[in-house]
Amino acid sequence: MEGHRMLRDKKPFGEIDKTGLDSSSSMPLAGGRVSFFTLGCKVNQVETEALQEEFMRYGFQIVDFSDVADIYVINTCAVTRTAEKKSRAIIRRAKRRNPQSLVVVTGCYAQLAKSDLTALPEVDLVVSNRDKEHLMDCLSRYIRREEGTPGDQARWLRPVEYTYHHGRTRGFVKIQDGCENYCSYCIVPLARGPVRSKLPEHVLAEVQSMVANDYREIVLNGIHLGQYGKELEDWDLTRLLNFILKEVPGDYRIRLGSVEPTEITGELVDLVIHERRLCSHLHIPLQSGSDTILKAMNRHYTADQYLELLADLCHREPKMGLTADVMVGFPGEGEQEFRETCRLVEESPLNDLHVFRFSARPGTRAALMGNQISEAVKIERSQELIELGRGCRSRFLRSLIGAELEILTEETAPGGMRGLSDNYVEVVVEGAETSNRFYPVEVCGVEGTWLLGKVARLL
Repeated sequence: MEGHRMLRDKKPFGEIDKTGLDSSSSMPLAGGRVSFFTLGCKVNQVETEALQEEFMRYGFQIVDFSDVADIYVINTCAVTRTAEKKSRAIIRRAKRRNPQSLVVVTGCYAQLAKSDLTALPEVDLVVSNRDKEHLMDCLSRYIRREEGTPGDQARWLRPVEYTYHHGRTRGFVKIQDGCENYCSYCIVPLARGPVRSKLPEHVLAEVQSMVANDYREIVLNGIHLGQYGKELEDWDLTRLLNFILKEVPGDYRIRLGSVEPTEITGELVDLVIHERRLCSHLHIPLQSGSDTILKAMNRHYTADQYLELLADLCHREPKMGLTADVMVGFPGEGEQEFRETCRLVEESPLNDLHVFRFSARPGTRAALMGNQISEAVKIERSQELIELGRGCRSRFLRSLIGAELEILTEETAPGGMRGLSDNYVEVVVEGAETSNRFYPVEVCGVEGTWLLGKVARLL
């Protein structure tokens, strides 16, 4: 471990001792203890799981973040100032836990503020988002005093080989990265770069390995999921789904991550409604119910178009889970614009909201706009929208009483098993005895944010 003690002093590459390297491996400290902490989106979470797989292939032991580790990998977020603040706090916590450890920082904050992070005394190595796929190589180069990066970045996303079950009934497969939409408030295009897709055959192999490792629900996610295949000839999200469903047999289901309202095609809707192995759930970002604000955000739809889309989806499948992101406090959002958002939510069939407050991000157009909203107003508006969202959720849950839903059980709960429906509702199932299994369930009642049900029949 002497090599790590020298690293904490941030000596130049030429002064780092090689003690601690496993001479039988090209990787540092093969067989050591490594801990991960992930902030931010589901994409970050699936990227962390891919990194865990790679570390394990080189003999590392994955330990909890509360344990003492030789290496701490912190996958950061930069969507808001709060996320950056949390990232710095976790970095300091890791180094306090083991002052002789190697602290590696990656993710969106690392992409956008490398020099700031490098200046922190707790940080040993900063790895950009684009180099995250090659973090092991970066780590090895760093400890071996080698200059440079892993080399040219691949045009396509790197495939991941999943070899074990990560402890959940749901597995995540990242199929796409990057965004080129440039919403005026969003730092993600700067943090993630242009659209890159994973080759269809690599997605297929990952889904097959997930099914082989007994995952019953597989979530396809990405930074801009609806842009999957943009740079691939004749491929899009719907074709990829058909490809997977045809080539991968088995008792599993697929859930989609967030899809933009302008990218929900008729073909995609038909597939979601009629294919049993696709979850009846779509997360469709709204952001605002005001056309004035949507235009300022550089969102490419109107409030009426959004409502029409949801009304059509609900008409075709009344039990479909429809959830959304909504922002409050965007520059220029007056009382009228905020009320327009509230009215849209109340009139829509949305059944859950993720409400977040605008955070000015350096490098975005919205950060330079006038009519910035005070934090006090943002907090007040977010609380009101959260309450509206709770009302939407409550109405939706009550509407499901008497319905039959397919539940994937996850863990033991008082009175049975707790599980998740295909339309994204948590259910306590009476009569279910086995986790990670599908049960047809008759909904009997509501308790808070949960449904109560009983096994309707055995499959």
